[in-house]
Amino acid sequence: MKVIVVGSSHGGYEAVRGMLLENPDAEIQWYERGNFISFLSCGMELYLEGTVKDVNTVAYETVDNAEKDGVHVFVQQEIASIDEKNKSVHVKNLADGSERDESYDKLILAIGATPRRLDVPGKDLENLYAMRGRDWAIKLKQKMVDPDLKHVFVIGSGYIGIEAAEAFAKAGKEVTIVDHNPRLLGNYLDSEFTEKLTQEFKENGVNFVGSVNVAEFVGKDGKVSDVKTDQGTFDAELVVETAGVIPNTSLVDGLLDLDERGRIKTDEHQETSVKDIYAVGDATKVPYAPTGELSSIALASNARRQGRTAAANAAGRELKMTAVSGSSALSVFNYHFASTGVKQDTQEKCGVKGAESVLIEDWAVPPFVSEEAGNAKVYFKITFDPTDGRILGGQIMSTRDVTANINTISFAIQQHATVYDLAYADFFFQPGFDRPWNIMNEAAQAAVRKINK
Repeated sequence: MKVIVVGSSHGGYEAVRGMLLENPDAEIQWYERGNFISFLSCGMELYLEGTVKDVNTVAYETVDNAEKDGVHVFVQQEIASIDEKNKSVHVKNLADGSERDESYDKLILAIGATPRRLDVPGKDLENLYAMRGRDWAIKLKQKMVDPDLKHVFVIGSGYIGIEAAEAFAKAGKEVTIVDHNPRLLGNYLDSEFTEKLTQEFKENGVNFVGSVNVAEFVGKDGKVSDVKTDQGTFDAELVVETAGVIPNTSLVDGLLDLDERGRIKTDEHQETSVKDIYAVGDATKVPYAPTGELSSIALASNARRQGRTAAANAAGRELKMTAVSGSSALSVFNYHFASTGVKQDTQEKCGVKGAESVLIEDWAVPPFVSEEAGNAKVYFKITFDPTDGRILGGQIMSTRDVTANINTISFAIQQHATVYDLAYADFFFQPGFDRPWNIMNEAAQAAVRKINK
């Protein structure tokens, strides 16, 4: 069997590794349009801040290692078109200009998404950057040490924007981050958390302005110098655009069924509308555990699950894509936070109405352990269906890293567990690590009291 995998990020990498496990005898061809495979954009901040020194190590895989495992890797080679009737792809070699056709038995597309760029006057000026992929990582790193760069303007306060703002602030630059959302990280956390994080950013020299619409990039000598918005004009010798992504699906437009936003439709096995063609990653949707509906959640963990699912089914073993809750975590200066599932403030966007929540503030470990010894306040919020107690979501934040608790909430959502199940769930106790009642127990007990009131 010959399998062609297109794209080398999270989903493509996992599809290749999955196929090696499922069918070691398969001929696997792996295509990447760029000159570097398997770069992890989610590891970019670690490189920018110097935790990781070599940008080439921010990857799952190398060409040499993949080829040692029998994978035929092709870099700087683009899949220009797909002939589904003859089960072949047309390949353009971007390095030497040559072209050829390759046949396949199974085709797995991990073609991802591209950064959304604002269509406003001045969009062609220099120093308008994205934050996705190895090439942008190298350019951003160079800017961080540019002594002439003083003002950085970040558009978008999701995870990528937050990482960009923090990295440049730590590099000593004056940073402004804006969003059309009135709250920093408004799609990821409820207001009780975002208020604290906005203050944390302010104390570290980052100015956040919400409910902003960018009107124009103003230039000087061909380079951006200012950004005009409906809330004033801001200095900006560098603009980092992190205002979402667009599915990179022009290759399959007219071939595969797409939704209204251009994402590839797949079944629960990751197969598309054309037999033997599978799709994974940011150009697709995933089953959302809290509601049972499909949702667009661009996370590496989701793409890897999809890649493994596609590989199994392409190899002939039936495997359904696992329902996910959109679990994610991040560190912002002194705080660590994580969330999963439905949030109280944005539940209607998830197709949920009437959800209730309980917020608990408590110490991470017994109060006799001092803050100097590692104790810290923890803020935990659980969201649930008041009609049956089913857990729908959770959020946690502290200056102590307690984010792993959210993995438990994610699993609880996936298993349709209730706050009644969680209220007295068995978690270990040791004063250096936790309290006799884990904060998830406390929140669930409070939720039960709220339901039974």
